Amino acid sequence: MQKTKSSLAALTLGAIGVVYGDIGTSVLYAVKSVFSTGHVPFTPANVYGILSIFFWTLTVIVSIKYVVLVLRADNNGEGGLIAMLALASQAVKDKPKLRQVLLAVGIFGTSLFYGDGVITPAISVLSAVEGLEVVSPRFKEWVIPLTLIVLLCLFVVQRRGTTGIGRFFGPVTLVWFVVIAAMGVAHIVQHPEILQALSPHHAVLFMFHHPLTTFIILGAVVLCVTGAEALYADLGHFGKRPIRLAWFSVVMPSLTLNYFGQGALLLDNPKAVANPFYLMAPDWALVPLVILATAATVVASQALITGAFSVTKQVIQLGYLPRLNIQHTSVRDTGQIYIPFVNWGLFAAIVLAVVMFRSSEALGAAYGIAVTMDMLITTILTFFVIRYGWKYPLALCIAATGWFFVVDFTFFASNLLKLFDGGWFPLMIGGCIFTLMMTWKRGRELLNAKLRADAIDLPSFLEAVFVSPPTRVEGTAVFLTAEAGTVPNALLHNLKHNKVLHENNLFVTVQSHEVPWIGINKRVEIEPLGHSCWQVKLHYGFKNDPDIPRALETIRGRGCEIEQMKTSYFLSRDTVIPTIGGGMAPWREKLFAQMHHNASGAADFLRLPNNSVVELGSKIEI
Repeated sequence: MQKTKSSLAALTLGAIGVVYGDIGTSVLYAVKSVFSTGHVPFTPANVYGILSIFFWTLTVIVSIKYVVLVLRADNNGEGGLIAMLALASQAVKDKPKLRQVLLAVGIFGTSLFYGDGVITPAISVLSAVEGLEVVSPRFKEWVIPLTLIVLLCLFVVQRRGTTGIGRFFGPVTLVWFVVIAAMGVAHIVQHPEILQALSPHHAVLFMFHHPLTTFIILGAVVLCVTGAEALYADLGHFGKRPIRLAWFSVVMPSLTLNYFGQGALLLDNPKAVANPFYLMAPDWALVPLVILATAATVVASQALITGAFSVTKQVIQLGYLPRLNIQHTSVRDTGQIYIPFVNWGLFAAIVLAVVMFRSSEALGAAYGIAVTMDMLITTILTFFVIRYGWKYPLALCIAATGWFFVVDFTFFASNLLKLFDGGWFPLMIGGCIFTLMMTWKRGRELLNAKLRADAIDLPSFLEAVFVSPPTRVEGTAVFLTAEAGTVPNALLHNLKHNKVLHENNLFVTVQSHEVPWIGINKRVEIEPLGHSCWQVKLHYGFKNDPDIPRALETIRGRGCEIEQMKTSYFLSRDTVIPTIGGGMAPWREKLFAQMHHNASGAADFLRLPNNSVVELGSKIEI
C-alpha cells in the first residue's frame, strides 16, 4: 500500500511538471491579453464578468471535457490525437470513405500541433522575460535577445536527453503553482468580494450585455487553456488518476486563485492592466519572480518539444513521414528520443516568431486558431469513438459531445478574427506539414502499387532458383523489404554480382499498425519458404520502438536457427523519378521525389540488442 501511494505521489508530481507546464504559465499573459484588446470597458462589473468567463472556461473545457470525458478514450493506455485518430479509424473501419475523411482530419490536427508547438514556447518564454520591463524600463531592449538566448540553450541541450533535467520538472512547476497561488491569495484578502465571480451569472450577464464583445474576446480568453491538449497527450506517461489528481488538487485551485488575485488587483489599481501578473508582486520579489517564471516556461517548452519528438516518431511509423534520424538518449527508456531535424526546425520557426511578433501581446494574436481547431477535431473524433467504437446510443453521444462541439466551434470562430493579425502563422506551419505528410503517404501508396505491379513473386522465384541452386555460403542473410512476398532488389543484386546465397535467408517486412503497442508474443509472423528460407513479418504499434535484431531473436526454436555474429542485413532502396500524370499533381510528385531522395540519403538506424545503434547501409555484418 505504501509503495502504491509513493508511486501515485511521484506520478502526480511528474504530471504537475510535464502535463500542466503550459497551462500553468498562462497566468503570465491571459488576463493582460483580454483587456489589451481595447474591446472591454474597464468597469468593476466587467472585471467580475471576465473572471467568471475564465473560471467557467477552465471548468467546461479542461475539467469536464478533457479530465472527465476525453481521458476515458484511451487506446491501450495511450492518449493524444494520434491515439484518438487510431481509435476513431478502427471504429469506422467498415466505412472506408468515412475512415479516409477521419484520417485526413486527424492528420491535419496533428499537423496543427507543430504550429502550436512554435507559438507556445515563444509566447511563454517571451512573457516571462518581459517581467524585466516591470523591474526597470531600461531592460526593454534586452527582452528579445535574452528570450532568444534562453530558447537557444533549451534547444542545444535536447540532444543530451531529458533524464537529467526531467527530475526538476515537477518540483520547479510545483513551486511555481504554490507561488502564483500565494500571490493571488495576498490580493484576494484585500478584496474578498472578487470571489463572487465564481458564480456563472456574472459571465452570463457580461455575455448578455456585450454579446459581440464576448465573441471577440474569446480569442484572448482561450489563452487560459493553453496546453489543455497535453492532458490527453500525456495519458500514457502518467495515467488517468495522477493527471486528474494533479488538476483538481493543485493546478485548478492555483490558477483560479491567481486569476482572481489579478482581478482584485485591477479593482484596486486599474492601471495595473499593463501587466497584472508581475504588478501583483512586491518590488523586492520581482527579479526572483522573473527567474522562477522563466524556469517554469522553460519546463513548459521542454514538455512540448519532447511531445513534438514523440508525435513525429508516431507519424513516421504510421507512414505519413519519411524515416528521420531518431537518436535514443536513454538506454533504459526507449521513449526518450531526440530528432535533430525536428529540434532545429522548431527552433528556427520559434526564433522567426519571436523576431516577427516581438511581444507576448502580439503573439497572443497568433495563438488560438491552431489549438481551438485541434480541440474541435478531438471532439469530432471522440463522437465517432463513443458512437461506433463503444456502441453508445446516438442520443447519448450527441448529448456528450454536442455541447463541447458548440463551445469549441465558438472559440474557433472567434479566433478566426485574428487570422490576419498573426493567426495565419501557425496555420501556415500546420498547412505546410500537412501537405508534406499527405504527399508522402500518397506517394508511398503509388510507389508501392507500382512496385507490386512490377514485382516478382518470391516463392515462384525461389523455386526457379533452386532448380539449379547457387553456391551456399555460411551465415544468415536478412533482406529488409517493404512488400512481403516479393523479391527484394538486394537479393537480385547479390545473386547477379556475388553468385552466392547464404545458408539461411530471412525476408523481413516491418508493418506498422494503428494501435499504440503490440506485444512481443504478437510481434513476429514466420512462414517457411523451403530451402532454409523464411518470410518474416514484424508488427509494431506507433508507440513501439522497432528493434529488428531483437525481434528476430524470438524466431529461434521455431524452425529457424540464426547465428547473431554471422548475420548480414540487406536494405533495398527504390529510385523515384517524378513523372507527369502518376496520380498526383506534378508539383507534389516532385516534392515526393525530393523527400524520398532526402530520406534515402539520410541514415537509417537499426537498434541492436545491447541498445547500441548502427547505421543501415547496403550491407552490414554484425
